Amino acid sequence: MGDNSVRYPRSLFALPAGWVFVTILVGFAGVVAGAPAPQDEDPVVSGIYRGVSTAVRFDISPPLRSIPAQPGTLQFEERDFDERPSGLEGPYGPQSVDTAVQGFVGPQLIPAPLLSFDGPGNLCNCSPPDPNGDVGPNHYVVMTNLSYQVFDKTGMSVLGPIANNTLWAGFGGDCQTDNSGDPVVLYDQVSDRWMLSQFTASGPTYFNCVAVSQTGDPTGAYYRWAFSTGTNFPDYPKYGWWSDALYISTREFAGAAFAGIGAYAIKRADLIAGMAAPQVISFLVPPGAMPYNTGDGLLPADLDGYTPPPAGSPGYYVGLMDNGGPYGAPMDAMTLWKFVADFVDAPLSSFTLTNTIPVAAFDSIFDLCGGGRNCIPQPSTANRLDHQGYRQRTIWRLAYRNFGDHESLVTNSSVEVAGAPNISGVRWYELRSPNMGPFIYQQGTYAPGLMDGIHRWFGSIAMDTSGNMALGFSASNTTVFPSIYYTGRVLGDSLGTLPQGEATIVAGTGSQTGSQRWGDYSSMNVDVDDCTFWYVTEYVPTTSSIGWRTRIGSFKYPTCGLGIVAGPAAGGASVVRRISGP
Repeated sequence: MGDNSVRYPRSLFALPAGWVFVTILVGFAGVVAGAPAPQDEDPVVSGIYRGVSTAVRFDISPPLRSIPAQPGTLQFEERDFDERPSGLEGPYGPQSVDTAVQGFVGPQLIPAPLLSFDGPGNLCNCSPPDPNGDVGPNHYVVMTNLSYQVFDKTGMSVLGPIANNTLWAGFGGDCQTDNSGDPVVLYDQVSDRWMLSQFTASGPTYFNCVAVSQTGDPTGAYYRWAFSTGTNFPDYPKYGWWSDALYISTREFAGAAFAGIGAYAIKRADLIAGMAAPQVISFLVPPGAMPYNTGDGLLPADLDGYTPPPAGSPGYYVGLMDNGGPYGAPMDAMTLWKFVADFVDAPLSSFTLTNTIPVAAFDSIFDLCGGGRNCIPQPSTANRLDHQGYRQRTIWRLAYRNFGDHESLVTNSSVEVAGAPNISGVRWYELRSPNMGPFIYQQGTYAPGLMDGIHRWFGSIAMDTSGNMALGFSASNTTVFPSIYYTGRVLGDSLGTLPQGEATIVAGTGSQTGSQRWGDYSSMNVDVDDCTFWYVTEYVPTTSSIGWRTRIGSFKYPTCGLGIVAGPAAGGASVVRRISGP
């Protein structure tokens, strides 16, 4: 979006809330609120086809509820799981002024939490926790570094917390012995199956360890696989259920050298059936001369709801580029990649950057901490927390939903907003029509800290069956302990806004005085009723070195699932469509 190095004066953000937003958005309606934006005519960028493979190890576990916790598998020394830089980072570019800022909290319309309860704490004396979870008909499952726990839907624990590699007890190999972290848990509402995973880090051969439940009971038996990534360490693996495959992205390192972005498709039917040798198609995208095309990672789409994508849809991955970031990006944009997995004739598969979509200008580099990563202040300590914005990528999840008349992908990232002083906010996006003419239908930067001085960052966003959205995030400043808030919008709210106010899942009561790391991802998910949102992230109950704990909360909009809803269309026209219940 060019060099917008001029900072808005503080007085602009002291105007009434409506004036703040309207003033900033004038001239950006085509990008911010609905109209398809022009796209670059870049040369085709494709991944290198690595062929077909399968698991190197497979078995079926006993019921998890019957497996004793694995001894000696949690790290009882202070440990910082440091995500590796690519080594390609260069000088920062021009620092843009964010052009989609919402600098206010809306009226208190957001529903209060239905539940709020603690998940697992820091059992490994390590940081960050990387909390994520998902919800099924009867359970909520949460995974962290380095443990997992199963709750019923009243918040009562039914299993754990137990070391993550207990999932692979008796399996053999590094999946059993190497409790390394970066876990992901997903519930597939279509097949009523759970997927739990983590990577290995001991080498010299590395693995993505994947477990899929035999039934909808997350405490029951699991099919278990070890998928090798060879001598490439698969940093930051992210997963997404799709109609044809379980898609995975990784940041791969060959020794200390960044090798590129890995993309994997594991045949869905093979996983659900518990096949010993499921078909895997993979690609690698080396950084090449344009590392901004992949940035610090890509995020695969994960299906929400009960309507699959249209037949033949590829798997979608997205990334971000910031012209003020370290990779020399020519613009502020979202990159859209398509994975065509041909499980009949695998060499016909492809993984391609198909669209570079300009977005409203944003700034991922936080001046408050000199452009570094440890930026977010806390009470009663000089220790600052990881902002996450400097990473050129969107943050978990990339939530997909097929509404019938349109398809939507929603995701978010942490950004900086110009003020006095500068403040952290959450940029969120809704991308529509991903397969044919993708465009940013709406976007905004949620940054009420311009008014109240509270930094908001480290979010996760999703949509319910009626098109309502929920964004969960962390919040902190020198007087507010790191806390867990959420906000949102209902269909019919002005595009590009989250005007429903804020609610609190837990108000923090302590600061983290040791490690600066704050989780690399949290998770907003939608229940099987297709209406109730569940969010998990971290907070600090008592000021301590790395005394984090996870917290799970849920809420539901009262309008979700009602027969008829109205909302704005592109260009401002009103549309009415019928919503079928879950």
